[in-house]
Amino acid sequence: MLAIFVVVLISYLIGAIPSSLWMGKLFFKIDIREHGSGNAGATNTFRILGWKAGTIVLLFDFGKGLFTTTVISQLAGSIGSGPVQLYGNWEVDSMILIFCGVAAVVGHMFPIYAGFSGGKGAATACGMLYGIEPISISISLAVFLIVMFTTRYVSLGSISSAFIFPFSQLIMRYGFDYPIDGSIILFSSALAAGIIIKHKGNIKRLIEGNENRVESFKPSKGRIQNEQSSA
Repeated sequence: MLAIFVVVLISYLIGAIPSSLWMGKLFFKIDIREHGSGNAGATNTFRILGWKAGTIVLLFDFGKGLFTTTVISQLAGSIGSGPVQLYGNWEVDSMILIFCGVAAVVGHMFPIYAGFSGGKGAATACGMLYGIEPISISISLAVFLIVMFTTRYVSLGSISSAFIFPFSQLIMRYGFDYPIDGSIILFSSALAAGIIIKHKGNIKRLIEGNENRVESFKPSKGRIQNEQSSA
């Protein structure tokens, strides 16, 4: 049980690395949380710092989830089935992967390095779930990219990909007899719901027509300067 706690803690600390915040401070000399939506995530990075910085942050945040599930979780490989077997039909290895991945997502949302003010967790959750079950998350990634580049709403892409993810798993398991453990579907559904709830402000702005688009996928330096001069 101690080993489980250790890998979960490590996963949280890795997930808590605030890539967007550090990107803004190191290369643009701004606090990303003081611009745009005020959120320290890939969505706001795309909007404020442009597509290059946004892509780096997106890949890094994705990598946090992928690394914790595929590498950090293996540190607990010597643990037997007893300590974490919450339900007889669930695979123990799947549970450890989920614990580590969820810890990384929680770390991204509430990072200890940034006053517990982080992003919405979509990219990190995507990486986590890709490490657990790559086919359904690849579908969600495709949905995210299509929605983002056709509507220029990064938030809508995140919401859409989160919504479709558990449904694609259900279809794969019950429609095509693909072997997906029940614990993965349950936690994927809960995580998707959490991501959508975290986007409630974006959803409200989308309904009202006030959500910001990514205009050109280039750094909005002019807007940053205007905000700083008017502060």
